[in-house]
Amino acid sequence: MPAEPNAAPAYHHGDLRRVLVDAATAIVAEEQNWEFSLREVARRAGVSHNAPYRHFPGKLDLLGAIAIKGFVDLRAAMLAAAQQSECIEEALIAIGAAYVAFGLDNPARYRLMFGTALAASRAALPYPVGEAAAGSHAVLLSVIAQGIAEGVFDAPPDDEEAAAIVALAAWANVHGLVLLLLDGLSVVPPVPSLAERVGRILLGGIKRR
Repeated sequence: MPAEPNAAPAYHHGDLRRVLVDAATAIVAEEQNWEFSLREVARRAGVSHNAPYRHFPGKLDLLGAIAIKGFVDLRAAMLAAAQQSECIEEALIAIGAAYVAFGLDNPARYRLMFGTALAASRAALPYPVGEAAAGSHAVLLSVIAQGIAEGVFDAPPDDEEAAAIVALAAWANVHGLVLLLLDGLSVVPPVPSLAERVGRILLGGIKRR
């Protein structure tokens, strides 16, 4: 017998969590905030209003899952950009551009990932969220480490603190650019080449002379 037109879709065991995260992520993208209720997410997902509690004891847990998915998506975009680059300098430019593109394409999700809605500081993030954030940051650290090892970036080899500072400078560069553009504070319009041009200025500052 065919399903009734308005019947809620049936999900296989283990699929409900993904469906709920996707539904909540879509709401965040549409509303540009995360003021939704779990009941609204359940309605969007086509499940009972109690269903979200099977996977998420509270709304904060669901927000964490949205952030985790965001960091996973960001990491994938940065990895793809790095792998398509011909040299380490271009890899740094490419992952920076991918980072900025992700932030501009996902404004509310980006603010959730890097704001204080989940924790007062990065160190205080719930473990799964912090682990996902570290995974995306590891792409940048890997590029910086390779550039230092190749003698391209100006930092002592085998100096983890120096590498972390170079990575911090690169991160501040793209993170600041994303927020300036999202908040309408940039005096330069967000043309497609802007992230690359800003990245090349950074590159000029960290390359070994």
